[in-house]
Amino acid sequence: MVMGVAASGMLLASSVMAADQKIGVVNFQEVMGKIPQTAALMQSLEAEFKDEKAIITQLEKDIKYYQEKLKRDGALMAAKEKDELNAKVKSLFQEYQVKGKALQDKASQRQNQETNKIIALVRQAVDNIAAKEDYDLVLSQQAVVFSKPDSSITDIVVEHVSKLK
Repeated sequence: MVMGVAASGMLLASSVMAADQKIGVVNFQEVMGKIPQTAALMQSLEAEFKDEKAIITQLEKDIKYYQEKLKRDGALMAAKEKDELNAKVKSLFQEYQVKGKALQDKASQRQNQETNKIIALVRQAVDNIAAKEDYDLVLSQQAVVFSKPDSSITDIVVEHVSKLK
């Protein structure tokens, strides 16, 4: 009985302390979608991998061209010509797969590196805002089931990060 009363008292005390806390919520996806650094990152990566992407696009065109040629002229070709054309398509397709996977892996790795830099800026902004505005706790919107609209600091974070380089 005494334990139950003590536990109730502790729960009441902790809820009173929680009521005095200032809690903010940040929608990180929204921040990442609105800050100029994300658009700059995408443009930078597009430029960085432009040449490799052009090679893969050309391989796609070549494969399609030879497949159509085989379909269109196949009835008129000798068996040896068909075999050579099929071998050419197979070789181009293998090259396409290898280069495509290499580009995808390389681009993904670079995107992750650069995204981590942006995330660090966002975290720095959240830390600065939390310290300046005296927040006791800042949570990710994804981890919160409900919050009052005025608890969101997303727009403030976007504004702050947009000013950073």
